[in-house]
Amino acid sequence: MKPRSIFLAFLLGLLLVMVPLGFRQWLPDQISAQTPPAEAPKKTPAEEEDSEPEKPQFKPFDEVVHGATRSPGLFALYQNKKTGKLFAEIQPDQLERNYLAAMTLESGLGERGIYSGLPLGDFLFTFCRVNNGIQFVIPNTFFRAQAGTPMARSVDRSFSDSVLEVLPIRSIHPQRKSILVDLTPLLLSDLPGLTPVLASYLKSSYTIDASKSYLSQAKAFPLNVEIESIFGFSGGEGEGAMPSYIAALPDSRSFNLRVRYSFSKLPENNGYHPRLADDRIGYFISAFKDLDDDTPRQAFVRYINRWNLEKKDPTAAISAPKKPIVFWLENTIPVEHRDAVREGVLLWNRAFEKIGFKDAIEVRQMPDKADWDPADVRYNTIRWFNSTDAIFAMGPSRVNPLTGEILDADVMVSADFVRSLKQDYRSLVEQNQMSTAPFAAHLTGNSNLCNYGMAARSLKRHSAKTQQPAVPKLRFGSHLGNYQDLCYGLDAAKQFAVGNMALSMFQNVLPSSPEMKNYVHEFVRELIAHEIGHTLGLRHNFHGSAMLKPEELNNTAITQKNGLVASVMDYNPVNLAPQGTKQGDFFTSVIGPYDEWAIEYGYTPIDAIVPQAETRILDKIAQRAPEPALAYATDEDVSSFLDPKVNVFDLSGDLLTYTQWQMDNAREMWKKVDRRYPSQGESFNEVRVAFDAVFDYYFQYSLFLTDYIGGQFFNRYRYGDAKGRLPFESVPLAQQRQALAVLQKNVFNEETFRFSPEFLNKLAPSRWSHWGTEPSSNLDYPIHDNILFLQSMVLADLLSYDRLARLRDAELKTEPGQAMMIPELFDTLQTSIWGDVMQPAGDRIKLSGLRRALQREYMNTLIAMVLRQSDAPEDARTIARYELKQLHGRLDRAMRKVDDKDLYTKAHLEEAHDRIGKALEARLQSQ
Repeated sequence: MKPRSIFLAFLLGLLLVMVPLGFRQWLPDQISAQTPPAEAPKKTPAEEEDSEPEKPQFKPFDEVVHGATRSPGLFALYQNKKTGKLFAEIQPDQLERNYLAAMTLESGLGERGIYSGLPLGDFLFTFCRVNNGIQFVIPNTFFRAQAGTPMARSVDRSFSDSVLEVLPIRSIHPQRKSILVDLTPLLLSDLPGLTPVLASYLKSSYTIDASKSYLSQAKAFPLNVEIESIFGFSGGEGEGAMPSYIAALPDSRSFNLRVRYSFSKLPENNGYHPRLADDRIGYFISAFKDLDDDTPRQAFVRYINRWNLEKKDPTAAISAPKKPIVFWLENTIPVEHRDAVREGVLLWNRAFEKIGFKDAIEVRQMPDKADWDPADVRYNTIRWFNSTDAIFAMGPSRVNPLTGEILDADVMVSADFVRSLKQDYRSLVEQNQMSTAPFAAHLTGNSNLCNYGMAARSLKRHSAKTQQPAVPKLRFGSHLGNYQDLCYGLDAAKQFAVGNMALSMFQNVLPSSPEMKNYVHEFVRELIAHEIGHTLGLRHNFHGSAMLKPEELNNTAITQKNGLVASVMDYNPVNLAPQGTKQGDFFTSVIGPYDEWAIEYGYTPIDAIVPQAETRILDKIAQRAPEPALAYATDEDVSSFLDPKVNVFDLSGDLLTYTQWQMDNAREMWKKVDRRYPSQGESFNEVRVAFDAVFDYYFQYSLFLTDYIGGQFFNRYRYGDAKGRLPFESVPLAQQRQALAVLQKNVFNEETFRFSPEFLNKLAPSRWSHWGTEPSSNLDYPIHDNILFLQSMVLADLLSYDRLARLRDAELKTEPGQAMMIPELFDTLQTSIWGDVMQPAGDRIKLSGLRRALQREYMNTLIAMVLRQSDAPEDARTIARYELKQLHGRLDRAMRKVDDKDLYTKAHLEEAHDRIGKALEARLQSQ
């Protein structure tokens, strides 16, 4: 065979090998024709359906729904009680359309975060048909572009939706062409994601038991459907498994949770126009990325969350709304609190009247035999709930994420807010609600801003080094497992309790007196006003409590006209008048200037078709931001502990003066507790509870003062709003020095904590031991430890890395001589804490146990800096070494002034001398 023939044969063979591999289209027709055909590929189900004669795939509609009860509405529901099935009839024009889903925990466990009424999440969903199934889809609303554009096509391909379930089609109606799907698998699955959260909170694995789970009720209405699932959970099954101990359950191995699902139609062509947000004013936001806009600064579009409020008569200066915002008082609210709740809701009408709305908000009472449920999305409710270990309130709302329109809102309030804080209750709270805190035995709040009090600083400082296990959160922005959305909390209840004690001690008011009832009324009214503010779209404003001067706080001519605070959206404390001053309002009776301004921005009617057309009018409103009463700071601002006017449960624009007042009040209350507690026949535990309540109050105000050191006032307004004003303004040096002086006098001075032995020996713990309460493990009261903990928390905050870094930076941010420097802080603390040694006043040095403990804490902190065992700026380390060297030099002389019989002081000073010497030597050797 010739070489050419051999080559052609080889080529032909090669081509024949390539053909089955998919290269047939590359071959000439004549060669392709000579090649045996490859095996035909299998057809997909869709291709089979197209190519073969249509076969009956579904059972007849009437046969599938036989025996079921039909409920017509948005989606017609067919519930078969015998089989447990629930079918929904979806019309052809209801496919590929957005609807709103809302999930609510209708029944809980009453402890450990599992409480009735908690929102489990809300989200948009769409029914999409794919082959013989209906996909339950959550559309991706984070990225948007104008429909029909190339960018819109790119967005569709770049970002995915979320398909949570595929519902099999059971039948198609022959005339209506509507699709029948079985909702049972979706609604009895763990759609809310309860299982991982239960495992985390209950510290044990619980799973859904299908044999105990079922669909309870299903109702359909023209604009929504309401369905309730009963989930039976079981735990402790299997070899070696143990259920968690749940005190509120008769048997911890099993419990039920009820979940309410609300599926509703989104409003269409209802006249609502989204409104753009402004960071000078605090609203919750619905945000998305506009990928049609190439301007980097404009990538996000932010709409405020608000109700669709329109005037019935747009031409009238004041008009009733077309559709008022109606809140229903649930029939669980105690009768004695309903007037206060009603007043708290209606306080907001003053703000709406100023922008032209008459009775924008209405309040109605839910009948005792109402034929609707509070979780029904058609009703905005205020609900009371009970638990064994929770004190909080919350005002969440359901929002259309496409526009920011609020569609539904419910307020939850713990019944425990206005109950006496007895020891059995407090102990359970501290065991469960605070168990995740690093100093759980001492802290009085948990890691979120709603229960944060004194604990937040410690948690913030330790969070970088001490990683707490992550708590799994439910899907869809759920509130269960997400306590950032809970309001007030245990600290608010403690404010209420201290005010209650002050009223009793300073004014001899009895629990059943009109004065005490009015006090409770004031507290509940402000609490409700705060939560209603959230349901109107408003975020926290932790600058609101700084509006008045201390001397104005008890002038009711001022407070009942303008408010005790600039905003009810702050966490406002009880206002206790200083000794010798007539008591004014305990809590604010009106919404403040900031609240009215925020409502003006969010709800002023503006005749504009698109949001951008409103900007000129809205900017004019927002430019008032520099007015002192309109200052705004929210959760992200308070957690930095930078601005001494931005705190929770603080009061007045001069916290230095007000703090001294409250510390004086606390000391006076301790004296009265010593003299008057317990009452005849009462337990000595009452003394311990009262002592701790006052101690917490004292602790709270001690920590406020540290923010002055290296602090800066932060302003949110924009360039041009206020000439000559900048975002950051340093706290004047005189105020920083005054804050240190107050701390020296009230925290680092042992005389502040001189209690009589008789008083301390009254502090007996509760000894009840049964479900729901456990006796304290320590019978005696750890007075030294508690005082040292207070002092060490303040000291640690003053010497924290952030504080010292701010002092270092202040040297560049202020004019020469106007900044407190690191050496001054260290020198002031050392003089205050070690003054007995540095400058002994008498012939002899004798140090008490409290003094020795504080000195040791200060010394250990500086040694840790010097030995690089803690974070600190380098300049702070060198100053710490210098201060230790100065102290070391004075200890030799001080030890000669100690009585030989005073072994405590002698051993303490010798140890300090040796430890400082070794630390200084180790520092030099390491270099």
